[in-house]
Amino acid sequence: MPSIFSRIVAGEIPAHKIAETDAFLAFLDVMPTTTGHTLVIPKQEVDYIFDLDDATYTDLMLFAKRVASAVEKAIPCQRIGVAVVGLEVPHAHVHLIPLNSMADMDFSQKLEPRPTAEELAATAEKIREQLL
Repeated sequence: MPSIFSRIVAGEIPAHKIAETDAFLAFLDVMPTTTGHTLVIPKQEVDYIFDLDDATYTDLMLFAKRVASAVEKAIPCQRIGVAVVGLEVPHAHVHLIPLNSMADMDFSQKLEPRPTAEELAATAEKIREQLL
């Protein structure tokens, strides 16, 4: 059964995309811990990040680095936190989280109120503008 991320890659579920290549996709988390919380995934469905072959793992992290730079320019923050948890969705992914405090990395705390589709679209556009 395809993961929710594979369904996003296939276009079956909409997402607020930030960046995309043939191999990778970055999009906003719909239940973010902070504004700009971005997920970076390989399009290939692999459950565990450390099961990725070395080249894909390295390229994923380089893609994430490029996206993180754009997020940092677009969203006021002290830095971008990086997390790999791997339990919530059975598809390798990296969280890029704008940080102003350690509490911003607390996955049990979600941004409230949840951002609307319009707010997510505006945030995604702000970040995409920084990729140019």
